[in-house]
Amino acid sequence: LKTLTFLDSAEKLVNQRHPEDHFLLSKVPLNDKKVFESLAQGDTFGIFQLESSGMQDLLKKVRPDQFSDIVAITSLYRPGPMVMLDDYIGRKHGQIPIVYDFEELRPILEETYGIMVYQEQVQQIAMRLSGYTAGGADLLRRAMGKKKPEEMAKQKVIFIEGAKKNNHSPQKAETLFDLMAHFAGYGFNKSHAAAYSVVSVQTSYLKTHYQPEFYAALLSTERENTDKITRYIADAKRHGISILTPDINESETDFTILSENLIRFGLGAIKGVGQIAIDSVLQSRREKGPFTDLFDLCSRTNNRTVNKKALECFAKAGAMDSFGVNRASLFAAIDEALTLGASLQKSMDDAQPSFADLF
Repeated sequence: LKTLTFLDSAEKLVNQRHPEDHFLLSKVPLNDKKVFESLAQGDTFGIFQLESSGMQDLLKKVRPDQFSDIVAITSLYRPGPMVMLDDYIGRKHGQIPIVYDFEELRPILEETYGIMVYQEQVQQIAMRLSGYTAGGADLLRRAMGKKKPEEMAKQKVIFIEGAKKNNHSPQKAETLFDLMAHFAGYGFNKSHAAAYSVVSVQTSYLKTHYQPEFYAALLSTERENTDKITRYIADAKRHGISILTPDINESETDFTILSENLIRFGLGAIKGVGQIAIDSVLQSRREKGPFTDLFDLCSRTNNRTVNKKALECFAKAGAMDSFGVNRASLFAAIDEALTLGASLQKSMDDAQPSFADLF
């Protein structure tokens, strides 16, 4: 869900900055060459499902060049089927020969280089080889998943008899059934893997073709996770994009794009500052323009929300560096600025005539 929020934000940013592109996530191609070049290099920080160090190493070995590779490796990269990854890589790169015991298996297993990866493949094999109905094949899949011995024994008889009727060797059918049963314990649901892989490719497409929008949306979405923020800022730098420190007079709540290679840190990512304090700062800035110094900031914002803790966090993060005063001096002046600000606000409130005065 967080990734979908990020994708939505990125799509809006792209259309704000490049309206001529009429960018739609739903139209992102699943076979973009540059995307697969990037994935094959393991450039996957911020990419849905693919950003772990283990997955980055795997992508470098697999060198995916088509959408079906992403679907397969995200299905295989799990404790059970992980043992088949080396086999998959070897077959993909022609180092291990691909052999089909039954020619009927070729169209079913071709996209995964002769390896059973998905539950749907088990169902298709049963239907094609042994004449199962779609409903019967689903029952077989469920029986294999639950590993109930009695049900499995029944299904084995049905499978072998069906294969015999289709003129296949019962011995080879039995071997295949045992292989399917072994696989089905950790087989993955292809429709689930494919849907998730679409999101992975969409994320990678943004990173490949719209980098400022990608990083601004990603950092904004992850703004409460300091570890991820640090990692993504370093990754942005590797791609030639600098993240400027927060600025009380320029930052918004979210990270904002200043140019193709400059992004301004969002106030919402400063640890210890609440959204109410940020809203107070932004509202005052919109109404009366930039703040000239710490005292101006304290006199124009609500001291109960933009309090000592919030100001200390702003100072530590460098959000008030534009005032031209070093951070230690700003820190030391916070108490006095709050007192003067509160006093000035009280004076202004006292000067406002009440309804009783007017009458």
